[in-house]
Amino acid sequence: MITLKVTTQPATPPPAELMEAIATLGQEATAAGVLLDTNGLAPSAEGARVELVGGKLSVTDGPFAEAKELISYALYQVRSKEEAIEWTSRFLKLHRDLWDGWEGEADIRRVFGPEDFAPGA
Repeated sequence: MITLKVTTQPATPPPAELMEAIATLGQEATAAGVLLDTNGLAPSAEGARVELVGGKLSVTDGPFAEAKELISYALYQVRSKEEAIEWTSRFLKLHRDLWDGWEGEADIRRVFGPEDFAPGA
């Protein structure tokens, strides 16, 4: 799973060329059989955080004091971490090349599968 966070957002909306390039990359990943799902996320102001601390549950409404806003995710099924890095790098390079001033980061995390919970795993 790849999550995308914006660190610097230009005042201009995303260029049409960027959106087209992202759609093309998504089509390539789907055709390659690796892209399972992708979507944007609403701002943290619309969310809540549920925490368990000291045996007590607490709920805090957003926005949260993160320095970076999590804006989207993509779920890939790839054979290796290196392959996940390649697809993620391609996505970020589109932003670099087509939206001057945009900066962000993408975190790559492995999603557990049934094999991770098998006896003796």
